[in-house]
Amino acid sequence: MSKIEQIYMDEALREARKALEEDEVPVGAIVVYKRKVIARAHNQMRMLKDPTAHAEMIVLTQAASYLKNERLTGAIIYVTIEPCAMCAGALILARVKRWVYGADDPKAGACGSVLDIVRNRKLNHRIEVKKGVLAEESRILLKEFFKKKRRKKIPKDYSL
Repeated sequence: MSKIEQIYMDEALREARKALEEDEVPVGAIVVYKRKVIARAHNQMRMLKDPTAHAEMIVLTQAASYLKNERLTGAIIYVTIEPCAMCAGALILARVKRWVYGADDPKAGACGSVLDIVRNRKLNHRIEVKKGVLAEESRILLKEFFKKKRRKKIPKDYSL
């Protein structure tokens, strides 16, 4: 793992901590384009009452707005956990160049853990994937969140 990957993943982790403070599943994401952070977000599903308000979906929308283009060719996304199928599909549609993530998601991951959407040869775009960058830090945030939820009798609408 390179120093620059650590620096950018630290930014994504900062976003994940915001989600944790807001009682959202602690996932954070940033988009880097030409070595500049152009978008940052964290999960906001509960706050927005929107099942699509994953950190990845929000940063894709922000980045597309910033670039004034639905294609994010050349963009690199850093996120604290492996993307789900919805987010992986959106990344393909956006033509993201590279995806860097922290922790694997053994229940819903779509970069190899459960599915491998981003490298599916039948699709017209594949994304370079780097996993495991600051994975332990990402896992710790998730464990902290779900441990707290279990103490409070976790609602059935949370899963991981």
